[in-house]
Amino acid sequence: MENKWRTTRLLPAPQPAGGEPRAAVLACLYPEGGAVRLLLIKRPAHMPTHGGDLAFPGGKPQPGETPLRTALREAEEEVGLQPDNVEILGYLPDIHTVTYVRMVTPVVGCLPAPPDLTPDPGEVEAVLAPPLDVFRDEAGWRAEDWGNRTVHFFDLDGETLWGATARMVRRLVGLDEGY
Repeated sequence: MENKWRTTRLLPAPQPAGGEPRAAVLACLYPEGGAVRLLLIKRPAHMPTHGGDLAFPGGKPQPGETPLRTALREAEEEVGLQPDNVEILGYLPDIHTVTYVRMVTPVVGCLPAPPDLTPDPGEVEAVLAPPLDVFRDEAGWRAEDWGNRTVHFFDLDGETLWGATARMVRRLVGLDEGY
């Protein structure tokens, strides 16, 4: 994938951490229609964590899995993304969610072409693939003060991107470089 797609400083693979294994997500980019697209999913409302939220494909690790393997496995399970087609560009800093207290490693990857996806209806209500550029304009974002933290929101096709995924997207496009 061309370097122009890298809009933020990416990190090398994280070192193994002690304690609870990290969850992982895949921030997957691909070209389509002259734009770079970002693969997002909408989680079904019945999910035990983050039900109804926009998110990246991802989840908890299986025993012995690295964050990379977790992100690729989960993307394959959730949307049918073939791991061998993903070129890994790097990683964003680990992040935690408030409702699910586990560190999450965002893996950034890209595809050479639009993927042929098969969402698992038990885990994915919808797939969204907005152009990455829509997230670069700070004017499209709003923020709320939630006591000890600022929570960012982005309205997208009738849905709202917020929380940990919004923080990851902001880091990916270079709006939150303070790490």
